[in-house]
Amino acid sequence: MKRRHFLQLTGSMGVLLAQGAVAPRVARAESASPPKSAVSALDAEGKIGGRTLDDLIARYRYDLFDDFLPFMDKFVIDHEYGGFMTDADRAGKRVTTNKRTRYEGRGIWIYSHLYRTLAREDRYLDVARKSVEFLLRNEPPADKLWPSSFSREGRPIEDEGMLIAGKRFKSGNEVYDDLFVAEGFTEYAAASGKEEFAARALAILERCERIYDDPQYAPNAPLVYYGGMETPSLPGCRLLGVWMVMIRLATQLLQAADTPRVRAVADRCIDAIMQRHYNKEFDLNVEVLNHDFSAPDNLYAQLAYTGHGIETLWMVMDEALRRKDSALFNEAARRFRRHLDVAWDDVYQGWFRGCRNVDENTWILDKALWVQEEALAGLTMIIEHTGADWAKDWLRRGYSYVIENFPLARHGYALWDIYPDRRVHFVEKYERIEHYHHPRHLMLNLSALLRIKERSGAISGVFG
Repeated sequence: MKRRHFLQLTGSMGVLLAQGAVAPRVARAESASPPKSAVSALDAEGKIGGRTLDDLIARYRYDLFDDFLPFMDKFVIDHEYGGFMTDADRAGKRVTTNKRTRYEGRGIWIYSHLYRTLAREDRYLDVARKSVEFLLRNEPPADKLWPSSFSREGRPIEDEGMLIAGKRFKSGNEVYDDLFVAEGFTEYAAASGKEEFAARALAILERCERIYDDPQYAPNAPLVYYGGMETPSLPGCRLLGVWMVMIRLATQLLQAADTPRVRAVADRCIDAIMQRHYNKEFDLNVEVLNHDFSAPDNLYAQLAYTGHGIETLWMVMDEALRRKDSALFNEAARRFRRHLDVAWDDVYQGWFRGCRNVDENTWILDKALWVQEEALAGLTMIIEHTGADWAKDWLRRGYSYVIENFPLARHGYALWDIYPDRRVHFVEKYERIEHYHHPRHLMLNLSALLRIKERSGAISGVFG
């Protein structure tokens, strides 16, 4: 399928290739700037996401405080040694007691943020503190990365790989684990008042930046996007996912202390996201570039990992809010909308997480929960600060789809499904508990909804 045809498609079609090729609606998004009359975050019926503000707040509270947190406390949090044992099935039965570094960092962030913003209870900060102490027992030298996995007691173990859509992938010498530790430390510093952890986070960020800039960096990193298919190595690859985690970390460090060093990192990330990884012909962000930011001369040039595009662009919007940069916010919002339009499944609904080949229109067909929730987080952000009608329409559609399909209560379990297939068929066996994207979405949106309620439905006015 030719690229120009791909960009003009607005309808739906069936599966074309064995891997699954579909044609989501891809109409080019217009400016995300709201009309002057858009002063409310609520729609014409006084609702948001198809529900009253009070009803939506109540549902978010339930999913966070009554569904997620009790399950974590009972089955995932290690109250003895500290940290998170996320290798467990849907009923909470542990498959292993091993702990992954990135999941420790993510868990530290979740429980620190929960304490700082929504539930100032010592028990939540204690969960974060114990995970911090667990990690510090194996803190690496200044030029080394953290071990990727630990036994329950804290003994480093050989990298067993991360479980993604039922398959395990070894991370190699990638910086993701340490960047998530740094994010956790940053939020822990803000929650606990222990500023030394912000300094630790900055040191980790600088170390990761040096490693990432090595021309031989992580040659097999793009393999994860192809589900184990044989793919070429690409030493020194530039990945949208790395810039995504770095911009999120930089913004949070800057919220605590606006320093030239961290601003330079944020500027670099914005340039990479908005300029280097942006393919004007696709009007999408591509995931993989060569070390010098040129396009690869292989299959990676066609990879638009739309889930990362969606997630990364709301993080750019968040930095734009911090800077009060309306031009950056509006362009990031426009591209965010474009990714939503392109990735939507017009046949069965929901957002796909990636297009492996844009010209051939070949999609990864599962419906990863994290993609849906990153979309909802970005849409709520746009609604809170601009009141854009298109975002209200998408939130109504997207939230209804998610809440009708992903909660596992109808199957007799707590939590939500995290990697179902295209039609969200239930599979009894699954071996990981998702404790980052899901509660982050719940917390960010609950906080936004509470702010909207406090303003009686008015938008934030951050841009005047």
